[in-house]
Amino acid sequence: MKRFKNTLFYLLVIGGFSALIYWGLLLGAKLQQGRNVTVTAIGENKWQDFIDALVNNLSHPLALLLAQIITIILVARLFGWVCKKIGQPSVIGEIVAGIVLGPSLVGLYFPGFSAFLFPPQSLGNLQFLSQIGLILFMFVVGMELDLKVLKNKAHEAVVISHASIIFPFALGIGLAYFIYPHFAPEGINFASFALFTGISLSITAFPVLARIIQERGIHKTRLGTIVITCAAADDITAWCILAAVIAIVKAGSFVSALYTIALAVAYVLLMIKIIRPFLKRVGELYTEKENISKGIIALFFLTLIMSAYATEVIGIHALFGAFMAGAIMPDNARFRKMFVEKVEDIALVVLLPLFFVFTGLRTQIGLLNDPYLWKITALIIIVAVTGKFIGSAVAAKFVGQSWKNSLIIGALMNTRGLMELVVLNIGYDLGVLKPELFAMMVIMALVTTFMTGPALDLIGWVFRSKYAAEKKTKAAGQFNILISFNHAERGRTLLRIANSFIKKTRGNASVTTMHLAQVNELHLYNIDEYKKESFAPIIEESKLISQPIRPLFKAATDVDTEIVDVANEGHFDLLLMGMARSIYEGSLLGRILGFTAKIINPERLLDQVTGKESLFEDAPFDERTRLILSRTNITAGVFVDKGLQQINTVFVPALSVADSWLLPYLEKLVSNTGAQITIAGNADAFKKLPPGLTANKNNPVKFIPEAAITNNLLQQQQLMLISEDSWRKLVELKLPWLQEIPSALILVRK
Repeated sequence: MKRFKNTLFYLLVIGGFSALIYWGLLLGAKLQQGRNVTVTAIGENKWQDFIDALVNNLSHPLALLLAQIITIILVARLFGWVCKKIGQPSVIGEIVAGIVLGPSLVGLYFPGFSAFLFPPQSLGNLQFLSQIGLILFMFVVGMELDLKVLKNKAHEAVVISHASIIFPFALGIGLAYFIYPHFAPEGINFASFALFTGISLSITAFPVLARIIQERGIHKTRLGTIVITCAAADDITAWCILAAVIAIVKAGSFVSALYTIALAVAYVLLMIKIIRPFLKRVGELYTEKENISKGIIALFFLTLIMSAYATEVIGIHALFGAFMAGAIMPDNARFRKMFVEKVEDIALVVLLPLFFVFTGLRTQIGLLNDPYLWKITALIIIVAVTGKFIGSAVAAKFVGQSWKNSLIIGALMNTRGLMELVVLNIGYDLGVLKPELFAMMVIMALVTTFMTGPALDLIGWVFRSKYAAEKKTKAAGQFNILISFNHAERGRTLLRIANSFIKKTRGNASVTTMHLAQVNELHLYNIDEYKKESFAPIIEESKLISQPIRPLFKAATDVDTEIVDVANEGHFDLLLMGMARSIYEGSLLGRILGFTAKIINPERLLDQVTGKESLFEDAPFDERTRLILSRTNITAGVFVDKGLQQINTVFVPALSVADSWLLPYLEKLVSNTGAQITIAGNADAFKKLPPGLTANKNNPVKFIPEAAITNNLLQQQQLMLISEDSWRKLVELKLPWLQEIPSALILVRK
């Protein structure tokens, strides 16, 4: 009755007011009499009017900007993903994406599309948003600096850092002497051109370097600490020099620039001596509060904006002010984490790719249409690598580092990445760099960043120790389990399963719990906190069940590849992992993506051709899990959790004669937990039971036919242990009791 009344009220209100609106429009139409109002007759140019309106909407500045952002994000993420897959920082892919969308590729081969998507009049909006993204990014870079570490390692860091700046800077001045006549714009004096060339070759990309160090697991070592400190000192010094160079370029002479530099020094003193203590006090007052008020958040963001504004007005660029604002933020990790999380996602995912594309639109590689120009490009790369790499390595060796560590420091300090593009764009905006030289410098930034990973691998190979090269042999009878978990609670459950296999074999078994994090999700100031939070439930569970574990935490660019590498190289016998779930699961888009992945994946072509796998049936594993399993060399257990708490009853559907290889695992379960085993289906696979399964007279193994499987039976089971082949058959047959199965451990044999 209530529903009927609501429906009636809804119809009366909507219908009544719709009639009033229509009546009002009819009355209003009479007011048009005597006015010059154009009325289009029904059917007159109706289609053409619609097309014209649609085209006008598409070319509207807001619609155009949104279309640009959508295209840029999609292309940047695609190229970033490709670079991650080949072991390179994603920033390289994003830079390449910008060049691809610019006149060097899309503009060259698809000029109509490029002119429509990036018309000259729209680039102002793109530049404005990209500058906002850079300001936020530099704020994050400043917050990532650990000034305490800088103080502790100041001596070595300052020597290496300043050597890595002055050496390439001097070489840059020398390079400018030779290229000034051909590549300096009209009206730019030699001093401005030479200083900017020098600083362009002296920059180190602190964010990219920090990610590489995290990914390679050396951030906790003495070498990692020295490199991070050197990069931090390099960043601070280089930005101060850049501010001075900008002041000189804008002023036109050293004497005029002194006033700007004096203002900049006053600004820095104000930020360090007055603003920083004030912000530190605010941070201390609000540290214990669970939620920080919006007023306090506004205060910190206002500090950022005012700092950027002040440096822009002084004449040393807003980015320096953003960097300085980040550096003076309170040292409290909670504060920094909160602000980084608020700023980083929008800055890195949405706004920063706009900067890469804006840089790409300026990069005209087609201008390098003469062998002489490519020779100059090669010369710039050689000078840049020689100055940064050799300067850092020699200085590191001088302060007492080994040759291996010295070369590693040189290779890492040679990374330029995004920071180089920032400097180059400033030079372009100031009119110091011509388009040809700008394109050459962008290529240099790409090459020096791309070569970091291979250079580190080469150094490691050259200096490898014969003892490190030898793999540690595993003791006879040792059973080692590797647990790979994403969520802490899932890791807790996987630990219980591992314990059920080795509970009574302490001396001959081990459990390694591994959590991998995307390198771009971590920051130097919160790695310890992140690791502690990730492993806290696992460590708590290990104490409850008295199971020793070895925690393994790593940052990785490609998590799936890292899982495979650790499993294959660590002398493990069993890999336990959870079933990955896609954000598209159950949706139409998910089915389309899954179908497409099956078609284009070369590893599945044979199965598809032979009919072992149907393109139109649900696969037993998701794509990510299947890819990991296909590349591991050890037996793996994929866990499907349905609320597992303990393992006292185990259900084994045997749908294949080949399932007899499961017997050793069943024996481990029975001997360590005394679980009741129920085997359903093909009993021929289990004719000869090992002693461990026949010794328990109180809970003998039960055999039942497949027809005897009921929902009531499944509800009594706590874990289903099943082979990959039988799991595949269950999924393909879609048996009615499939939805009632308990938590499942799917074993994949190698």
